[in-house]
Amino acid sequence: IQQVFKQLFYMINAVALNNLLLRKDVCSWSTGMQLRFNISQLEEWLRGKNLQQSGAAQTLEPLIQAAQLLQLKKKTSEDAEAICSLCTSLTTQQIVKILNLYTPVNEFEERVTVAFIRNIQKHLQERNDPPQLLLDFKRMFPVLFPFNPSAITMDSIHLPASLNLDFLNKV
Repeated sequence: IQQVFKQLFYMINAVALNNLLLRKDVCSWSTGMQLRFNISQLEEWLRGKNLQQSGAAQTLEPLIQAAQLLQLKKKTSEDAEAICSLCTSLTTQQIVKILNLYTPVNEFEERVTVAFIRNIQKHLQERNDPPQLLLDFKRMFPVLFPFNPSAITMDSIHLPASLNLDFLNKV
């Protein structure tokens, strides 16, 4: 069950983040607030179902950081440093794309300046990020089956003749 929810939450993360990276109309402060609220609801649900050890919440980390990026101030050099230290699960390309797509919803917000984005790129240039923008939502985590040893010894097993397993020999 834990592995199923880890896979499901990864797919939620990948589809939501890819939509954020491809749609200018959703890159705003209010979307960041809504995303963070929805993610906290998912995390609360995981805690309520005692699934916090499944790793499902960790798969949401890029989406959490993208939501926080939308909510942070984006003006000064200190803001750039804060963004760089906070957004460790996002690639440089993803951070820059979100900043380029950021669209103010009301008159109190401002567009992200080109100088600020260049400052971010300068801070992140030493990162060795993969050159991918979108997440692969078809990625599958390996399924792990726990080994539970049986109390029955092999000597005590009787194989019925109807199985036609005469080629097996007890050692």
